[in-house]
Amino acid sequence: MKNERKFDTLCVHAGEGPDPQHGAHATPIYQTSTFVFKDAEQAAARFAGKEQGYIYMRVAPHTPTHAAFVEKITALEGAETGLPFASGMAAITAVALAQLKKGDHLISSDVVYGSTYSLFAKVLTKFGVEVSFVNLADLERVKACIQPNTKMIFAETPANPTLTVCDIAELAKMAREIGALSVVDNTFATPYFQRALPLGTDVVVHSSTKYIGGHGDLLGGVVVGGADFVKRMKPIVHTTGGIMAPLEAWLCIRGLKTLHLRMERHASNAMAVAQFLEAHPRIEWVRYPMLPSHPQHAIAQKQMSGFGGMISFGVRGGLEAGRKLMNRVELCSLAVSLGTVDTLIQHPASMTHATVPREVRRKIGITDDMVRLSVGVEDVADIIADLEQALAW
Repeated sequence: MKNERKFDTLCVHAGEGPDPQHGAHATPIYQTSTFVFKDAEQAAARFAGKEQGYIYMRVAPHTPTHAAFVEKITALEGAETGLPFASGMAAITAVALAQLKKGDHLISSDVVYGSTYSLFAKVLTKFGVEVSFVNLADLERVKACIQPNTKMIFAETPANPTLTVCDIAELAKMAREIGALSVVDNTFATPYFQRALPLGTDVVVHSSTKYIGGHGDLLGGVVVGGADFVKRMKPIVHTTGGIMAPLEAWLCIRGLKTLHLRMERHASNAMAVAQFLEAHPRIEWVRYPMLPSHPQHAIAQKQMSGFGGMISFGVRGGLEAGRKLMNRVELCSLAVSLGTVDTLIQHPASMTHATVPREVRRKIGITDDMVRLSVGVEDVADIIADLEQALAW
């Protein structure tokens, strides 16, 4: 019966129940670094992996708070299991370290979060991993990049910040055919609007800092997928130590309880804002997957049930005009990150993607005139009014 419950119900209830010791209704925060064994035999059995249970916070399953969060997000993504991390970048790093070694080849979306680009282009390459950044929306170009040593295909879809959408099922099929691991960063869409695992993807990663947490008050990441791969990741987690804190795990649980409600409002607000911007004379272009003008609109409709709260657009007049807009907003906050209940505005080329070389940014569409908007859950009339006054010069 539990596995048949609807998504909204899983948001509220999955992974949770009354505290068995005291009957607490909310999942407790287990703020402890270590756990007491009943005897030496139990301790030995747990360290040997013969008995499941808690050992030490750095060692999975970490604490009961972490376990509850993992059970909830795996239920929502349709995964077997998962692992929580201190950040989205810690999660992506652990996936890469578990899958890749010297001499292997990684194919990545050409448009990815700035720190993901730096990890792949500047860190993995130092250890002998070859990396190809490709427009994954162009399947023929992906096929042309495949090599005998290709071991992983990493897709960020929709991509940050261009909102490029790639065909998840086709990429997963390509990866299976060559024995590579397919990975999707589902941060922008969340499992409410997009579930990559049922489409054939092996592993899904999130920055839980964003929509999972939803309130801009935590830092975290999570990886979900098959039990075999997650088991391979555990030694990486145990030795590198980039795990989530108990409070962050609890905040992720709290955030997921309202994910379904928030994502509906983010999406409806974003569509209204995107339509407003598309009709505004000061705006050169708008990227939002639900707009028919989006280059991959048809793919988005095929694999997503909704389109989230992220918009990118260009202001006529380039960089200076974009700066003028960002300096004139009153309701919107000039800040990085995304997925919070309030609306955030930022300039990718000089902020989140400043670590990506300018020539690379221009090649992949992160232009100097681009502004990224994370549309919040305020009354949409107020968001539009703020943008309208900020554009009135």
